[in-house]
Amino acid sequence: MELKLTRPIVFFDLETTGTNPSKDKIVEISILKIYPDSHEEVSTFRINPGMHIPEQSTLVHKITDEDVKDKPKFRDIAPTLMKILEGCDIGGYNSNKFDIPLLAEEFYNAGCEIDFRRHHFVDVQNIFYKKEQRTLVAAYKFYCDKDLEGAHAAEADIRATYEVLKAQLDRYPDLQNDIAFLSEYTTMKKTADYAGRIGYNDKGEEVFNFGKHIGKRVVDVFAQDPSYYDWMMKGDFPQDTKHVLMQLKVKSYK
Repeated sequence: MELKLTRPIVFFDLETTGTNPSKDKIVEISILKIYPDSHEEVSTFRINPGMHIPEQSTLVHKITDEDVKDKPKFRDIAPTLMKILEGCDIGGYNSNKFDIPLLAEEFYNAGCEIDFRRHHFVDVQNIFYKKEQRTLVAAYKFYCDKDLEGAHAAEADIRATYEVLKAQLDRYPDLQNDIAFLSEYTTMKKTADYAGRIGYNDKGEEVFNFGKHIGKRVVDVFAQDPSYYDWMMKGDFPQDTKHVLMQLKVKSYK
């Protein structure tokens, strides 16, 4: 089933130096852009992360320091990426938990202002997890009856993700062919920040999703344990999380 689109959607995949959005860097990004008329554009960028690519990461994506030593830094291609993403919805596989937080962190560090919250997110993994509970390789085999050649190469993964989503729409009649619906369906839990450190309670108030104050309202923690704010602002947390905290800190003074 082809997607019903009112505006373009981009499927993207990252290969990185590791799995920590606040520390690790992108070494490759591939983007598959689908237009409402089904026209497709693919863009792949190798990126010099400015740090050593750990051997365990290279074992996964096969990209070495030598492969990217002459490639541009993220800040050099950030304007091009923003132009590609402008006015688009966003799809990926495990993108809500990993790819979007890490990409947002890279944009922050590059000094670029981009608000992903204006986009619909469609995380194909969450449809799969709700329906079948598998990996991308297994999902591709299950839904498309094909073996995924070149798994963990960014372009192969985004192409497989796009094909899996279309096959999921064919398989499950309760899935509406509508990006807003799919975005809502694949959002496992609404959070205030991309990394999911700050969530909401049943009253829509911001609460901590981790640590010793888990479940407590952020504004209450600020009042009762002011040092916790300082600890987080100085700690190993994504810039987006810290930005949300600053907004909530200002809000607590009003």
